[in-house]
Amino acid sequence: MANIAVQRIKREFKEVLKSEETSKNQIKVDLVDENFTELRGEIAGPPDTPYEGGRYQLEIKIPETYPFNPPKVRFITKIWHPNISSVTGAICLDILKDQWAAAMTLRTVLLSLQALLAAAEPDDPQDAVVANQYKQNPEMFKQTARLWAHVYAGAPVSSPEYTKKIENLCAMGFDRVSTNNLNIFSKGRANLCVCIQGVISIIRIY
Repeated sequence: MANIAVQRIKREFKEVLKSEETSKNQIKVDLVDENFTELRGEIAGPPDTPYEGGRYQLEIKIPETYPFNPPKVRFITKIWHPNISSVTGAICLDILKDQWAAAMTLRTVLLSLQALLAAAEPDDPQDAVVANQYKQNPEMFKQTARLWAHVYAGAPVSSPEYTKKIENLCAMGFDRVSTNNLNIFSKGRANLCVCIQGVISIIRIY
C-alpha cells in the first residue's frame, strides 16, 4: 500500500478508537491486516429501527489509492435492508461511490452506514426485492428485518406479539424448509432460522 494511504488510515483508525461519538454510537473497528489494508468494523443497530439491538460486522478494504478513492465496504452480517444486498452484503451508498471526497474519513463511513440503517433509500436500492417490500408492504418489511436482526445480528426478540408471529410461521410448515444455506450460529436459534426461507418465499411470491 502507498505510504500516503498507510499514514492516513493509521491516523483515522486511531481517530475512531478515541472518538466519543463512535463510542457513544457503539461503533468499533479492528485490524485484520497489520498492513492496514483490511479492517473489520462493527456498528450497532440504531434505536427505534428493526435493527435495534443487533451488532453488524463490516468488511473494510483500503485501496492503495486511498484517500482519493473510497474504501470498499460490505456487510458480513446478513441484513434485510433496501440498500444492502441480502445475499452478498454489497452496499449502495453515494459516499462509497461517486460522492466520495478525500476529506472524508473512516469515521465518516461508519457513522454514515449506521445512519443508513435508520434512513433507507428504497428508490436507489441495492436489493430490489427488499426495496419493493419496503414500499409495498412496510409492516412485512419490519417483521422480516427484525427476524433477520434477531437470527443473524443477535438482536433480542422485540415483543411477545412478535414471538407469536414467528411461531405461527413455523407452525405453517416453514420448519420443513431446507436450511442448508442459512448461517445457524446456535442451536437455540435454529427454529427461527428455518423460518427465514418461508418469509422470503412469501415476499417473492407477492
